[in-house]
Amino acid sequence: MEIEERVAGLENEYARVVDELADPSVYSDQKRFKELSRRHKELEAIVSTNRELKAVAADLQAAAELAELADPDEVESIQAEIDTLRQRQAQLEEQMELALLPRDANDGKNVIVEIRGAEGGEEANLFAKDLFDMYVRFADRMGWKWEIIGSDPSERGGFNEVALLVKGEDAWRRLKHEAGPHRVQRVPVTESQGRIHTSSATVTVLPEADEVDVVIDPNDLRIDVYRSTGPGGQSVNTTDSAVRITHIPTGLVVAMQDEKSQIQNRAKALQVLRARLLKMEQDRQAEELSSTRRSQIGGGGRSEKIRTYNFKENRVTDHRIGLTLYKLDRILMGELDEVSDALVLDERTRQLAAEA
Repeated sequence: MEIEERVAGLENEYARVVDELADPSVYSDQKRFKELSRRHKELEAIVSTNRELKAVAADLQAAAELAELADPDEVESIQAEIDTLRQRQAQLEEQMELALLPRDANDGKNVIVEIRGAEGGEEANLFAKDLFDMYVRFADRMGWKWEIIGSDPSERGGFNEVALLVKGEDAWRRLKHEAGPHRVQRVPVTESQGRIHTSSATVTVLPEADEVDVVIDPNDLRIDVYRSTGPGGQSVNTTDSAVRITHIPTGLVVAMQDEKSQIQNRAKALQVLRARLLKMEQDRQAEELSSTRRSQIGGGGRSEKIRTYNFKENRVTDHRIGLTLYKLDRILMGELDEVSDALVLDERTRQLAAEA
């Protein structure tokens, strides 16, 4: 009865959302229109599933009544129809369970992915570039839009750090599981003896924050400008276009130098700062609910890993769910679907267990 009452409440909310979307005045408030459209899509899945469940239940009742009155030679075909309906009913009930799970507040948001070389010197920076390429190719496969919003290239073509903005309806749902230390085992290009080394890079995944999500007091910011530099310290341009923003209350620092314009660098730096402040507040709230929560990237050490990429064995292992795939070459080309699907399924399974 509790689920039925909950679904009935959602049906009423769905009707209100449909009515509000039909009002032309809502289009003048793009933020509200976006929120309503997102909620409409969520509720529509629940409402349509519930309506099909009711239709299947009615068909089952009718088939059962028909079976009682049918001739013996018709019972077998009616029973086959009943079995098919029961299978569909079970599928829809599972679908409804998943649809009613608590929604992640960040679902539907754009995502900022920050990748940094950690332990292993220049080899770690080269691996950071490999991870960057993997996520870009995965984004292309998923039909998401992306752009680099900040980068610090290393001397051999890797990244000391790179920040990527990914725009896609389900980008957060899939990419949030990529947060943490990633370990690589391979022979570095700098190794002359052919020995396998272990290095690591860290990935941080942040929901992009709208200005209304995080209000920043300009008095809390210290903004420094300086001349952009490239690998090796050489000057990239002759103007002080690079920007470093320090959020004094938290000590967070964001530096941006990719654009030639100081104004553009400042805007991008504020974009990343808002995302980090939003994530910090969400983490603080999560910490209050769970004392066992760990930070996304830990210390970035090679022993603190969520995933291992072993080049010699062409193997990728996700240690959180015990998944091992011998297709590292394809995964690095962006075929991350199998890993991503398994992580999303694991999250749903744990949510269902917690609800039960």
